[in-house]
Amino acid sequence: MKLYELTGQYLALQEMAEDETVDSKVLRDTMEGLDGEIEEKADAYASIIFLLDGNIEILDKEIQRLEKKKKAMENNQNFMKRNLEASMIAIGKKKFKTDKFSFGIQKNAPSLEIVDASKIPAEYFVKQEPKLDRKRLLADVKANPKKAAKYAGLKQTESLRIW
Repeated sequence: MKLYELTGQYLALQEMAEDETVDSKVLRDTMEGLDGEIEEKADAYASIIFLLDGNIEILDKEIQRLEKKKKAMENNQNFMKRNLEASMIAIGKKKFKTDKFSFGIQKNAPSLEIVDASKIPAEYFVKQEPKLDRKRLLADVKANPKKAAKYAGLKQTESLRIW
C-alpha cells in the first residue's frame, strides 16, 4: 500500500473518531479494515489517541469557561431582578404594564421551613440503603486480605498505556 493511501485511510479514521454521530460499530469496522502491520496501525492509533486527548482537554477548558460565563449571566440576571423588585416595593408599585412587558410581585408557592428537625416524627424521614465505602474497604483488604477473603478481594486488571 502506498503512503498516501495509508495516510488517507488514517485521516478518514481520525475524522470518524472525532464525529459524535458515527456509530461505534462503523468505527470498529473501519479500524479493522485498515491495511498494514500491527506496528503501523498502533502508531497511527496512538497518533489519533493523542490528538483526541488534546481535543478533549480543549473541550474541558471551553466547558469550564462557558460554565463560568453562564454563572456570571445567572448572577447578573438575579441581581437585576432583585434590584427591580426592591425598587417596585420601595415606591409601592407592585403591579404595572408597559408596551412590552407586564410586571408584578406575587407570592410564591409555600415552602417548608424546618423549625426544629429533632422533633420531626420518624415517618417523615426516607429510609436509605447503606452505601458501601469502597475506599475504606479497599484499604482494609490491602492491609489484611485474609480477613476480608469471604466477601472481598483484590482484582488486577490490565489496560493499554501509550508513552
